[in-house]
Amino acid sequence: MRLRFARLDERARLPTRARPGDAGLDLYAIEPAVLAPGERASIPTGLAVEIPDGHAGLLLARSGLASRHGVAIVNAPGLIDSGYRGELRVLLLNTDREHSFQIAPGERIAQLVVISVAQPTPLEVSDLTLSERGVGGLGSTGR
Repeated sequence: MRLRFARLDERARLPTRARPGDAGLDLYAIEPAVLAPGERASIPTGLAVEIPDGHAGLLLARSGLASRHGVAIVNAPGLIDSGYRGELRVLLLNTDREHSFQIAPGERIAQLVVISVAQPTPLEVSDLTLSERGVGGLGSTGR
Protein backbone atom coordinates (compact mmCIF):
# COMPACT_ATOMS: atom_id res chain seq x y z
CA MET A 1 0.00 0.00 0.00
CA ARG A 2 1.19 3.49 -0.80
CA LEU A 3 0.06 6.30 1.47
CA ARG A 4 -0.34 9.66 -0.22
CA PHE A 5 0.73 12.82 1.63
CA ALA A 6 0.43 16.45 0.56
CA ARG A 7 2.93 18.95 1.94
CA LEU A 8 0.91 21.98 3.13
CA ASP A 9 3.93 23.82 4.47
CA GLU A 10 7.44 23.88 3.03
CA ARG A 11 8.85 23.04 6.48
CA ALA A 12 6.91 19.76 6.60
CA ARG A 13 8.82 16.50 6.60
CA LEU A 14 7.33 13.31 5.20
CA PRO A 15 6.73 10.63 7.84
CA THR A 16 9.41 8.00 8.36
CA ARG A 17 9.80 4.62 10.04
CA ALA A 18 12.58 4.32 12.60
CA ARG A 19 13.18 0.69 11.64
CA PRO A 20 12.02 -1.61 8.85
CA GLY A 21 8.84 -3.40 9.88
CA ASP A 22 7.73 -0.74 12.38
CA ALA A 23 3.95 -0.30 12.33
CA GLY A 24 4.02 3.43 12.96
CA LEU A 25 5.17 6.28 10.76
CA ASP A 26 6.80 9.04 12.79
CA LEU A 27 5.24 12.50 12.40
CA TYR A 28 7.28 15.67 12.83
CA ALA A 29 6.46 19.09 14.30
CA ILE A 30 6.96 22.10 12.04
CA GLU A 31 6.82 24.76 14.75
CA PRO A 32 8.42 25.15 18.16
CA ALA A 33 6.19 24.85 21.21
CA VAL A 34 6.50 24.72 24.98
CA LEU A 35 4.02 22.69 26.99
CA ALA A 36 3.92 23.79 30.62
CA PRO A 37 3.00 21.17 33.25
CA GLY A 38 -0.57 20.04 32.58
CA GLU A 39 -0.81 22.07 29.36
CA ARG A 40 -2.07 20.78 26.02
CA ALA A 41 -1.53 22.11 22.51
CA SER A 42 -2.38 21.35 18.90
CA ILE A 43 0.94 20.81 17.13
CA PRO A 44 0.99 21.19 13.33
CA THR A 45 2.77 18.74 11.04
CA GLY A 46 2.27 20.67 7.79
CA LEU A 47 0.95 17.52 6.09
CA ALA A 48 -2.36 16.17 4.86
CA VAL A 49 -2.87 12.47 4.19
CA GLU A 50 -5.17 10.44 1.97
CA ILE A 51 -6.24 7.44 4.03
CA PRO A 52 -7.64 4.77 1.66
CA ASP A 53 -11.31 3.82 1.85
CA GLY A 54 -11.89 0.95 4.28
CA HIS A 55 -9.01 2.18 6.47
CA ALA A 56 -8.44 4.68 9.26
CA GLY A 57 -5.40 6.44 10.61
CA LEU A 58 -4.61 6.32 14.31
CA LEU A 59 -2.39 8.97 15.89
CA LEU A 60 -0.51 7.37 18.75
CA ALA A 61 1.95 8.66 21.32
CA ARG A 62 5.63 7.99 20.94
CA SER A 63 6.52 5.67 23.81
CA GLY A 64 9.82 7.44 24.53
CA LEU A 65 8.13 10.83 24.95
CA ALA A 66 5.49 9.25 27.16
CA SER A 67 7.91 7.36 29.41
CA ARG A 68 10.66 9.98 29.70
CA HIS A 69 8.64 13.19 29.64
CA GLY A 70 4.99 12.30 30.33
CA VAL A 71 3.89 13.60 26.93
CA ALA A 72 0.65 11.98 25.79
CA ILE A 73 -1.95 12.47 23.11
CA VAL A 74 -5.08 14.07 24.55
CA ASN A 75 -7.57 12.10 22.45
CA ALA A 76 -5.50 8.93 22.25
CA PRO A 77 -5.70 7.50 19.80
CA GLY A 78 -6.52 10.36 17.48
CA LEU A 79 -8.71 9.10 14.65
CA ILE A 80 -8.26 10.15 11.02
CA ASP A 81 -11.18 9.13 8.81
CA SER A 82 -10.57 8.22 5.18
CA GLY A 83 -12.45 11.28 3.95
CA TYR A 84 -10.43 13.85 5.93
CA ARG A 85 -8.00 15.90 3.85
CA GLY A 86 -7.04 18.64 6.30
CA GLU A 87 -3.75 19.14 8.10
CA LEU A 88 -2.60 16.45 10.50
CA ARG A 89 -2.34 18.14 13.88
CA VAL A 90 -1.33 16.30 17.03
CA LEU A 91 -3.08 17.16 20.31
CA LEU A 92 -0.28 16.76 22.85
CA LEU A 93 -0.61 16.92 26.64
CA ASN A 94 2.22 17.35 29.11
CA THR A 95 1.22 15.17 32.07
CA ASP A 96 4.38 16.01 34.04
CA ARG A 97 3.47 17.96 37.18
CA GLU A 98 6.75 19.87 37.47
CA HIS A 99 8.58 20.22 34.17
CA SER A 100 7.76 21.95 30.91
CA PHE A 101 8.37 20.11 27.66
CA GLN A 102 9.90 21.85 24.66
CA ILE A 103 9.18 20.81 21.10
CA ALA A 104 11.60 21.82 18.38
CA PRO A 105 10.78 22.03 14.67
CA GLY A 106 11.63 18.69 13.06
CA GLU A 107 11.10 16.74 16.29
CA ARG A 108 9.16 13.46 16.15
CA ILE A 109 5.93 14.02 18.07
CA ALA A 110 3.62 11.09 17.30
CA GLN A 111 3.11 7.97 15.22
CA LEU A 112 0.57 7.34 12.48
CA VAL A 113 -0.71 3.77 12.15
CA VAL A 114 -3.09 2.86 9.32
CA ILE A 115 -5.55 0.07 10.04
CA SER A 116 -8.34 -1.71 8.16
CA VAL A 117 -11.77 -1.01 9.58
CA ALA A 118 -15.09 -2.78 9.29
CA GLN A 119 -17.97 -0.48 8.41
CA PRO A 120 -21.00 -2.23 9.91
CA THR A 121 -24.56 -0.98 9.57
CA PRO A 122 -26.26 -0.47 12.95
CA LEU A 123 -29.22 -2.79 13.53
CA GLU A 124 -31.52 -2.39 16.52
CA VAL A 125 -32.62 -5.66 18.15
CA SER A 126 -34.63 -6.47 21.26
CA ASP A 127 -32.06 -8.95 22.67
CA LEU A 128 -28.37 -9.61 22.18
CA THR A 129 -26.83 -13.07 21.92
CA LEU A 130 -25.70 -14.29 25.34
CA SER A 131 -21.97 -14.49 26.04
CA GLU A 132 -19.86 -15.94 28.84
CA ARG A 133 -18.93 -12.46 30.07
CA GLY A 134 -22.44 -11.02 29.83
CA VAL A 135 -22.74 -7.59 31.41
CA GLY A 136 -19.55 -7.92 33.51
CA GLY A 137 -17.76 -4.59 33.14
CA LEU A 138 -14.66 -2.98 34.54
CA GLY A 139 -12.86 -5.25 36.99
CA SER A 140 -15.20 -8.18 36.39
CA THR A 141 -12.31 -10.61 35.86
CA GLY A 142 -10.52 -9.68 39.11
CA ARG A 143 -6.83 -9.01 39.54
